[in-house]
Amino acid sequence: MLTIENLSKTYANGHQALKSVTLNIPKGMFGLLGPNGAGKSTLMRTLATLQDADTGSAQLDEIDVLKDKDAVRRVLGYLPQDFGVYPKVSAEDLLDHFATLKGFVNGKERKELVASLLNQVNLWDKRKEKLGSFSGGMRQRFGIAQALIGAPRLVIVDEPTAGLDPEERNRFLNLLGEIGESVVVILSTHIVEDVTDLCPNMAIINQGEVLLTGEPLEAIGRLEGRVWKRAVAKADLDAVRSEYTVLSTRLVGGKTVVHVLADERPGEVFQPVAAGLEDVYFGQLSRHRAAQV
Repeated sequence: MLTIENLSKTYANGHQALKSVTLNIPKGMFGLLGPNGAGKSTLMRTLATLQDADTGSAQLDEIDVLKDKDAVRRVLGYLPQDFGVYPKVSAEDLLDHFATLKGFVNGKERKELVASLLNQVNLWDKRKEKLGSFSGGMRQRFGIAQALIGAPRLVIVDEPTAGLDPEERNRFLNLLGEIGESVVVILSTHIVEDVTDLCPNMAIINQGEVLLTGEPLEAIGRLEGRVWKRAVAKADLDAVRSEYTVLSTRLVGGKTVVHVLADERPGEVFQPVAAGLEDVYFGQLSRHRAAQV
């Protein structure tokens, strides 16, 4: 269990990236969902001991995350948003180097570990290839392999599927799901489907504040029977926004389709639609923006 209480962070330029963030994160996949600039990466970097918080606490079982950074690093696997590799080095050689840095000094043990991890992320057949030739999804899978060195108890992945094609995204998410069966895995993303597909628990964060925590299916269930859709002309969109609680808008077949929240059918032109996590997400962001005005 990872327990975060009242964590706050303000940068030197005055931007408050985290505002009293409190979260209880159990073993398994945990989705941290929010738009770009919401504070997700700041929280991830703080938990990964790469920067200090101003106030608050974080506890991973018996480890004080903010004070005992060496202990955290021994049980941490981290895949940052921008994971660079040495393009002229093979996957096998670079993973061997990372394992050495992690303290695996016994050559035979290290060789077995590298082979096991490359097999786990389905890169064993590519082990001799230079990392510069890898696709984006292959590089992300290699990044997970390095994050798993040393059997971590906490794995943090920051925007891992951004830019991946659908096949690589599914392969990567399946890999994360397998990892999340035994450790705490925090998946930080702005892609709603990643959380819907994978995470039994989640939080929505925006402008450094936690807006919602809980189970995605439970949050979706609270909107069932209350989401309606209709197609509108672009010129009428502002009028619809002023009259209804608009959750989201999307261009479908050249027409703008809006989802609105209402306890009863708001008009004959509206049709009922099954609620999804996207409706929950955009609804929370809309309420938060309205509260800031």
